[in-house]
Amino acid sequence: MSRVSKAGIEKAKKAFRREMILTLEEVADLIHSSIYTARRRLKEWQALTSYNQNGRYYALPDVPAFDAHGLWQRRGVYFSRYGNLKQTVVELVRRSQAGLDAGELRSLLGLDPRSFLSAFAKHPQLKREKARGRFVYYCPDPALYDKQRQRRWALNTKGRQPTPSEAVAILVEKIKHPDLSIEVLSRRLRKQNMFVTPEIIQNLFVHHGLTVKKTPHSG
Repeated sequence: MSRVSKAGIEKAKKAFRREMILTLEEVADLIHSSIYTARRRLKEWQALTSYNQNGRYYALPDVPAFDAHGLWQRRGVYFSRYGNLKQTVVELVRRSQAGLDAGELRSLLGLDPRSFLSAFAKHPQLKREKARGRFVYYCPDPALYDKQRQRRWALNTKGRQPTPSEAVAILVEKIKHPDLSIEVLSRRLRKQNMFVTPEIIQNLFVHHGLTVKKTPHSG
């Protein structure tokens, strides 16, 4: 078994914190050890594993500045305080007010849901139902499911507001192109992998008292 000096470990941890995320191979190089020993050290350090990039990247537990949803990203590599992707989706759905659909999961996770949602169709810790033509994922706990489903119905009735990241993207596009219709804004955002319908954009504009332009505008 490879032995690693105390000084070597401290030097490696400093480098780890400086770079913020590293692969297993990079950790092994830092501590001059085998892959097996590096993996054991990461476990001892309670290092977090990325939920994308096939779990290739690691971060020390005191490095990520998790957002309100318990998520953090560095250079396109995403981490969750809840664990891997499956654990994260389950926890995000459980904590949601009205369940989550594919677009909402995309906005939260930063991933294309087509790459992973098929694995959740019959997940025992999720309940999937269609609402207004979209699959929505709820917590299966009866009491929480009823509350989430009622709130989803209320949102669908009143019109869903965009998530914070969606709202920022909408407002940025509105500032850049003030004369575009909400239909064209929706199409432009779709090209940025931000799936917000014209109705969602309208809800945001109405909420903030902005002018809603519905007449199609070329662009």
